[in-house]
Amino acid sequence: MDLLNALVTLLNFVIIPATAYGAQLALGALGVTLIYGILRFSNFAHGDTMAFGTMVVILCTWALQGAGITLGPLPTALLALPIGIAVTGLLVVGTDKMVYRFYRRQKAKPVIYVIASLGVMFILNGIVRFIIGVDDQRFADGERFIISAGTFRDMTGLEEGLAFRTSQGLTIVVALIAMALLFWFLNRTRTGKSMRAFSDNEDLALLSGINPERVVMITWLIVAALATTAGVLYGLDKSFKPFTYFQLLLPIFASAIVGGLGNPVGAILGGFLIAFSEVGVTYAFRKVVAYILPESMEPSGLLQLLSTDYKFAVSFGILLIVLLFKPTGIMKGKSV
Repeated sequence: MDLLNALVTLLNFVIIPATAYGAQLALGALGVTLIYGILRFSNFAHGDTMAFGTMVVILCTWALQGAGITLGPLPTALLALPIGIAVTGLLVVGTDKMVYRFYRRQKAKPVIYVIASLGVMFILNGIVRFIIGVDDQRFADGERFIISAGTFRDMTGLEEGLAFRTSQGLTIVVALIAMALLFWFLNRTRTGKSMRAFSDNEDLALLSGINPERVVMITWLIVAALATTAGVLYGLDKSFKPFTYFQLLLPIFASAIVGGLGNPVGAILGGFLIAFSEVGVTYAFRKVVAYILPESMEPSGLLQLLSTDYKFAVSFGILLIVLLFKPTGIMKGKSV
């Protein structure tokens, strides 16, 4: 029984939260890696694109809730998600036409794009804060738990109760669907194959008759969908605060670089690696170990490597190690 209690504790505080967080990071890293692979620059405005899309979804969710329209046990935000994706799609395509297209035609160096994306980042950050404010915004409704700790204890008779939140289950399911659709699109459709060809060899793709502006537009639309979905899932799981999405840039970029920048499979692997590292290193394992060891050998300390305040330091540390020893990442993407 003690082993089962230890396993439930691990599921509650490490495995389930890290899996949900990893799915959110993977979706964010996929957007970063698509931009880098096809448009060949690091988009530092990605975190605030996530914040903008989530803001649109929140405003639409509040409007739907005010009109009495809900999804019952599921969050109403799912109804508003397509609107958020559409508005964010218009935003990023418009930004590309007004900002990035000029530098693309000038054959500007990647560092110029990075500086331009920093400007876009600050503008988006200001717009989001101006419209929705700087405080936490909670927009989750419906059933809070798929299974609550009390219900689990009653069912199993264990001391520990498993609490599996709806937002966590929804994050995992929606992320899996989004990833499957993306890989199907990239590998099975003519447009997806054109994007891959453009990413592998731009000059050869142009000679093959591929329209670069169409590839760029579709890339931005996919990135808008991934960014909005990742932002909404993160907001449902935690809460929405504009500055938090700026802070997410580090673990998202770490996920993309560790997995292999420009490689979609690497982005997913990197997302889960960073998430499990952050959660595992900052979790206090005393309770888990206490269930496993005899009472006389119970540890006196928390068995916690780092405080949760240093969560982002974990992803930064992993990023530094990868850049030093394997700059192409796990899946051999493009070197940084």
